[in-house]
Amino acid sequence: MNSKLSTTSWWLLMLGSLFIAVASYRYLLPHPLIPPDIGKNLMLRPWIFVHAGLASTALILGPFQFVAKLRARAPKAHRWMGRTYVIACLLGGVSGLLLAVGTNAGPIAQAGFGLLAMCWLVANVQAWRLALAGRYAEHRRWMVRSFALTFAAVTLRLYLPIAPMLGYAFMPAYVAISWFCWVPNLIVAELYLNRAKLWRRPELSHTPVAP
Repeated sequence: MNSKLSTTSWWLLMLGSLFIAVASYRYLLPHPLIPPDIGKNLMLRPWIFVHAGLASTALILGPFQFVAKLRARAPKAHRWMGRTYVIACLLGGVSGLLLAVGTNAGPIAQAGFGLLAMCWLVANVQAWRLALAGRYAEHRRWMVRSFALTFAAVTLRLYLPIAPMLGYAFMPAYVAISWFCWVPNLIVAELYLNRAKLWRRPELSHTPVAP
């Protein structure tokens, strides 16, 4: 499977990831401004700081894993960036799961964010395991799934300002976004991974017709 992205797609992913990562690093400042609804999370401290810092690091490193020239010309750099990315995702996933448990948005949001964290963990464990086994084609497929889940940090923040513009209150919108921020991402990733099968033209039948 060729996991190469178009240049335009890569830059869109990179710029979106970089913007959200830099904005999220504010949680590592001495006195970060935490939105009131987020501040009610029962597991807020210290997990919001752990999650924000590690997920932001994963966002920045993720797009570079799809640069074929980097893999070819600097394989050691690719491997170390990949290891750092996966570790950040794994620890970010654990902290994300704890934050999901502590959210005050109700059981539907807990399930949405909790399942996101678990899928994130599974995708990265699979990617790492396959890389260690030398199964690089399969490894790249799981890295695509992993980054689709990592990118939920970006899509979540795209949806949040749209909800009030459409007249929805924060909390009902937040509950829906706990699913919408990552499920469509994963669907797009699967469509991308299976695009050759989906776009393949069925062969014409040449079965001879009896006279």
